[in-house]
Amino acid sequence: MHRMQKIEQELGKKTLPNIKVGDTVEVHYLIKEGDKERVQLFIGTVIALKGRGIRRTVTVRRIVQGEGVERVFPLHNPRVKDIVPTRQGETRRAKLYFLRDRVGKSTRLREVFGEREEAAGASAEAEPAT
Repeated sequence: MHRMQKIEQELGKKTLPNIKVGDTVEVHYLIKEGDKERVQLFIGTVIALKGRGIRRTVTVRRIVQGEGVERVFPLHNPRVKDIVPTRQGETRRAKLYFLRDRVGKSTRLREVFGEREEAAGASAEAEPAT
């Protein structure tokens, strides 16, 4: 194993959320106001996943007062306390940048109900335990 991979393994989070592009997520982000810290929610749709290892980032988009807001969150950042998927969207693309041009109901994605968990469970059963 290379030195960089060892460092990334030590510094990165042990467990990452199971999110995919198109999911609606709640990002629990620690913000500092003066000398106090609090957790703020950023609820939106995942439009991109980039990088790998400790450099992995997720781009989340939401609409606030009719204006689109996007934030890029590094998954291994200690300020990102948790990412909770709330809805699973069905997509055929790896990046949903086309949602930037859409307004209103056309920004909605078709929702997937329970298929992802079943698929993940089926693949885990197919692999023999070693």
